[in-house]
Amino acid sequence: MIEYIAEPDLTASDEGAIAQILADSFPTDFGGRSFYQQRPQARMVCRAGGIVAHLTIHHRVIRVGAHLVTVQGIGDVATHPDARGQGFATQLLEAVIDRATASSAQFLMLIGRRGLYDRAGFVPVPNRYRYVDMTGAQTKVIDTETSPFLHVCPVGDMVWDGAAALDLLGHKF
Repeated sequence: MIEYIAEPDLTASDEGAIAQILADSFPTDFGGRSFYQQRPQARMVCRAGGIVAHLTIHHRVIRVGAHLVTVQGIGDVATHPDARGQGFATQLLEAVIDRATASSAQFLMLIGRRGLYDRAGFVPVPNRYRYVDMTGAQTKVIDTETSPFLHVCPVGDMVWDGAAALDLLGHKF
């Protein structure tokens, strides 16, 4: 079962389960948190008994060239090790795309490198982007980089400008 959870409604039990899935899924030390750098606005989880898959949703405005664009940044996509390969993350991405299509967002964005993202309709974009480095849950520096793992999925009417400078106006997703 797919469930959308607004961040203030996240239970302590669900937060603990998500933190464990992230610890089991990423080499990055999340410090026991259920999120990477900042709490998201919402989560989407897949339950099969307990939580077996998870992602975060960061609804915000970014700058693409001269334009402010509403996006939903997707982060912390993870599946419990015992539940991998069963399509749970695919179901979450399908649900978040459906939900975003009905929102004010023009694009979904994520930084990652899984075939799952390509199959869901995300495409790599070559933009150089600026962000606040908050690694380790500490504000560090404003940084700029280009990544082959930056992907967008159009969910509105806008066309993505792959040549424009990109400012995330905050942390990475």
